[in-house]
Amino acid sequence: MLLNGKKIAKRIKKTLMTKIKRMKNKPGLVVILVGKNPNSLVYVKLKEKMAKEIGINFKKIILPIKTSQKKLLKLINKLNKNKKINGIIIQLPLPKHFNTNKIIQEILPEKDIDGFHPKTKFISPTHQAILRLLKETK
Repeated sequence: MLLNGKKIAKRIKKTLMTKIKRMKNKPGLVVILVGKNPNSLVYVKLKEKMAKEIGINFKKIILPIKTSQKKLLKLINKLNKNKKINGIIIQLPLPKHFNTNKIIQEILPEKDIDGFHPKTKFISPTHQAILRLLKETK
């Protein structure tokens, strides 16, 4: 049996577009990328495209590869306090001079939409996709 994820994704996208269109305050998503890893740039571009298509306020922050951990933590803290930002994604992998766990744990659990923070209330998007595919295809 062939599982058609594209069909399911199209339905999910349509539902989200309708829900977001009705919202007074559109959700805000920030993706932070440190460095210019070509694969990460493509992945962030896809996230940006989808966010804009469904009506999410999207912001991409690309930091130089030599950015310090202290500076990244300060940025995350600032985004945590911003009420217009509902979700924060740190595009992984981070350069080797970062403590990835420390960076991820700096994101408020309610804003960690990748589901990596130990206290997050979100299931990672990959796991959500698998669960949805299993549910819809029985």
